[in-house]
Amino acid sequence: METGMTKPKGIVLLSGGMDSCVTTAIATRECGLAALHVSYGQLTEAREHHAFMEIADYYGLAERLVVNQSYLSRIGGSALTDPRIPLREADPSTPLRAGLEATGIPASYVPFRNAHFLAAAVSWAEVIGAGKIYIGAVEPDSSGYPDCRPEYYRIFNRLIEAGTRPETRVEIVAPLIHMRKQEIVKKGIEFGAPFHLSWSCYRSSEKACGTCDSCVLRLRAFEQAGVEDVIPYSHRVGFASRRAV
Repeated sequence: METGMTKPKGIVLLSGGMDSCVTTAIATRECGLAALHVSYGQLTEAREHHAFMEIADYYGLAERLVVNQSYLSRIGGSALTDPRIPLREADPSTPLRAGLEATGIPASYVPFRNAHFLAAAVSWAEVIGAGKIYIGAVEPDSSGYPDCRPEYYRIFNRLIEAGTRPETRVEIVAPLIHMRKQEIVKKGIEFGAPFHLSWSCYRSSEKACGTCDSCVLRLRAFEQAGVEDVIPYSHRVGFASRRAV
């Protein structure tokens, strides 16, 4: 039972992206937080790790774990881990979700990735006594990944209950799951999230490309929220070419 100023312990899956940055901002208000980052052979692995470290430093998260799941790149099947698979160029002139419904799950989907991430987080939670695992999964305005649906996390919570010690009480929390991207930007501003330290691009580590799904979703969200996205971009096309005021 919580006493005084003591907070219950939690773990945040901190990729370094916009959504995980806002999730961290929320989670730090609710828990004494530990941060978990996964390197899985993604093309922007070094840049994402840098963002993870900077965001963790910003929040003073001393307890950190970096897990190597590079076997996901050897399994393959994703443009995020295999440079031979082309990334889809998002069209900023059309509703992105409608385009996804027409083309199906994008090449950037890493098969069943979140199950691997969550399994590591649950194992760590049992060891350090964390009661909550925070993940920045989003269903609306996402790239269409099947492991970002609310039902996925409801089922995974039942799996945790069935597969851990009887006394273990660990719950996956996805505070952004029903939010649109512009709402996530506004929530991040409300909670003081350090967006300038986050990185969302699938393709580049120097300047964000501005044309992959992740960049376009992010740029559109900032514009719709009426806020300038200050990270560097190589291209700001369509709606993203206008500076928010």
